[in-house]
Amino acid sequence: QVQLVESGGGLVQAGGSLRLSCAGSGRIFSYYVMGWFRQAPGKEREFVAAISWSGGSTYYTKYADSVKGRFTISRDNAKNTVYLQMNSLKPEDTAVYYCAVRTSRVMIITEEAYPYWGQGTQVTVSS
Repeated sequence: QVQLVESGGGLVQAGGSLRLSCAGSGRIFSYYVMGWFRQAPGKEREFVAAISWSGGSTYYTKYADSVKGRFTISRDNAKNTVYLQMNSLKPEDTAVYYCAVRTSRVMIITEEAYPYWGQGTQVTVSS
């Protein structure tokens, strides 16, 4: 049974940083796309970032325009874990952040393409 467990959320002031982690179990995710999505109060869930691995040191990443230059996604395949480093946080980044795994190497950023999801972790950015 696949499980994804997020951690690292919390309350931070605008301009601050947080690092989210998502540890997977029940399956090896090395060649799968791993991503982060978020859902703000009253809004639809939206794509944040995703990462795929093609072997060796070749990674491919994709980001939502709203987080480019501020967020960095990375992964540790040996630990089956994906990270989201969030810098220069803004109040509009406040949301529940979810990690998700797509059982394919093909980078797709729509949530319907991700069958496995974590329970979410709250990120609150105060102004």
